[in-house]
Amino acid sequence: AGLFVLSAHSGYIAVADTVVADTACSLFCFTGGHTTEILRLLSCLSESYSPRHYVLADSDKMSEAKIRSFEQKRAETFSNLDRIPRSREVRQSWISSVVTTLYSILYSLPLTYKRKPDLILCNGPGTCVPVCLSAFLLGLLRIKRTIIVYVESICRVETLSLSGKILYYFSDYFIVQWPDLKKKYPKSVYLGRIV
Repeated sequence: AGLFVLSAHSGYIAVADTVVADTACSLFCFTGGHTTEILRLLSCLSESYSPRHYVLADSDKMSEAKIRSFEQKRAETFSNLDRIPRSREVRQSWISSVVTTLYSILYSLPLTYKRKPDLILCNGPGTCVPVCLSAFLLGLLRIKRTIIVYVESICRVETLSLSGKILYYFSDYFIVQWPDLKKKYPKSVYLGRIV
């Protein structure tokens, strides 16, 4: 099965099929301010991508209800919903952000090891960085190879988000939705607007 989240257009699906063909079906998704975007991406996923493991920041109070509503409409069961400490709060100082991010990474390592996802799909919130880095580390240690697909938010027209700037170097596939970003970041894949 391929990753059918990139577009409803057949040309894009063909590209997506080559991205993660023969991938098993564990999936991590990250919410926060990007909940609507990630759920739009997930609505295009094949049923073979199940169970889905959602990861939320522990301070995220709004996304869980949206996720449960989304899953009920699909009439499928999802495995679970995990919470991790937020890497960085809004308006948090950069210096203290380093400490909270390191704590979040240490918290994420056992979770990532336990779930051993085949695929991580994320779209921008800082919550995704610790788990992606944990998965990258597990791959380096030859414990579990995880495909990381990062989709930059549609809101990012000319510059990457902080999460994007970090995960550009650690993701297997880095999707942008605006042509200017493709010019600035040659590793990225531009497929137009996909959410």
